[in-house]
Amino acid sequence: MPVRSLNSSVLRWPDLKTVDRAVRTWADAIACLRPEVLRIGYFGSYARGDWGVGSDLDLIVIVADSKVPFLRRGIGWNTGSLPVPTDLLVYTKEEWKALQDKGRFSKMLFSDTVWVYAR
Repeated sequence: MPVRSLNSSVLRWPDLKTVDRAVRTWADAIACLRPEVLRIGYFGSYARGDWGVGSDLDLIVIVADSKVPFLRRGIGWNTGSLPVPTDLLVYTKEEWKALQDKGRFSKMLFSDTVWVYAR
């Protein structure tokens, strides 16, 4: 998480290299624990390179299938080891395919996501 310098009131926020490395480590660990995981990536400010103090990490996970409703799927995924707060979207493989060309948000997801894990 962000830390204050001992001699300054300046807040230092984790940079892209730190966050990317942490996401890759987290993704490898999650994939071992959850065999339904097909892909993991991040999008948003860290993917675009315009992150700053207070930026969160927008994660996307594609799973083979799920009986859990979309809005509840992110519950129970432990992202506590990541160095910044996270927002997590979990799509099934079929939902992900159906999302293509469904508006600006989906186009951004398909073009900007940095994939860090693929099965």
